[in-house]
Amino acid sequence: MGITAKLDDLGKPAWIALMVLAFVWWWPVGLATLAYLIGSGRMACWKHERWQRKVQQGMDEVAGKWASWSRQAPSSGNRAFDDYRADTLKRLEEEQSEFKEFLERLRHAKDKAEFDQFMAERGRSSQGPDAQRSA
Repeated sequence: MGITAKLDDLGKPAWIALMVLAFVWWWPVGLATLAYLIGSGRMACWKHERWQRKVQQGMDEVAGKWASWSRQAPSSGNRAFDDYRADTLKRLEEEQSEFKEFLERLRHAKDKAEFDQFMAERGRSSQGPDAQRSA
C-alpha cells in the first residue's frame, strides 16, 4: 500500500497535516503537496458544480467586458478591416452563445441519465431479493 492510499484511508486531516509539515520542513515541498492535492481532486471543494458555475460566471463577465471593449475599439483607419473585424466578432459571439446552449443541453441530458439510472437501481433494490426471485 502506497503512502497516498494510506493518507486517503486516514482522510483529509492527514493530507492537511502532511501539507503543513511539508511547509514547515521546506516550503517548496509544501507547495508541491498543495499542488498535488488540488490537481488530484483530493480537495473536494474544488469539484462542486456550484463552484464551477461561479467560476464560469466570472469568466463570462470578463468576456462580456472584453467584448464591449472590442466593440468600442478605435478605428484602424481602414473601413473594410473594421467591418470585417466587427462581423467576425459578432459571429464568434453567436458561436459562443450556441456552444453554451449546447453545453447546457448536454449537462441536462447527463443529469437526466444519472437520475434515471438512480431510479432504476432504487427500483431494483426496493423490490428486495424475494421479489427478484419470483420475477
